[in-house]
Amino acid sequence: MARSPKTGTLIEVRQPHLILITGLPGTGKSTLACSLARHLLVPLICKDTIKEPLLDLLGAADRSESRRLSDASFAVMFALARDCLRAGTDVILEGNFRPGEHEAALSASIRDANPSDRNTPHAIRLTQIVCRTPEPVRIARLKARATDPSRHAGHRDADFAANHAANRTVDLTAAFASRPTTGSSPSASDFLALPSERFVFDSDGDSIHLQALHESLEQRHRDHPDV
Repeated sequence: MARSPKTGTLIEVRQPHLILITGLPGTGKSTLACSLARHLLVPLICKDTIKEPLLDLLGAADRSESRRLSDASFAVMFALARDCLRAGTDVILEGNFRPGEHEAALSASIRDANPSDRNTPHAIRLTQIVCRTPEPVRIARLKARATDPSRHAGHRDADFAANHAANRTVDLTAAFASRPTTGSSPSASDFLALPSERFVFDSDGDSIHLQALHESLEQRHRDHPDV
């Protein structure tokens, strides 16, 4: 509840829900995010949707330039999320978020979306979902992406697939540097260090797994529609 500045009476204040979908490249993040956005009727902001036009306009000659555009894309994503949350709108963010790096930016967006109390960064409900899939499936997806004409080469999908084929450590992001590329289960280090509910989703599972996740998030919407 909050007190109206005009009348002084208590009014019901909606608590927006921020859903983060993360995981290694090729684990089904985008597919899950689109499914949840349609099912929950919630706006979706994907990192690669922002990065793709930046690649078209600016290009990325090497990995460092691609990483810089990724950083810019995340910054835009967090600013858009702040405005959605400030308006009281639920929002889904999808990308390979980096634990140890992105917590500060997300906390700032959440804090700035709370005009009534900017010293309370966790008033907005937060859910994190880490996607996973067996490593052979993930690498096959990366190889398919590398030959997809609709996807910009600046995403470096071919490099990720080639590095794996050469049996080298895949330099994905600092977020997953400590995670072995063996399809292992996500650990606490795969999630951002923020107070939240946490789910793990196997993207190679059948439709029952997806339906179960839909129902879990729907239940949370029903149980906590307002502050």
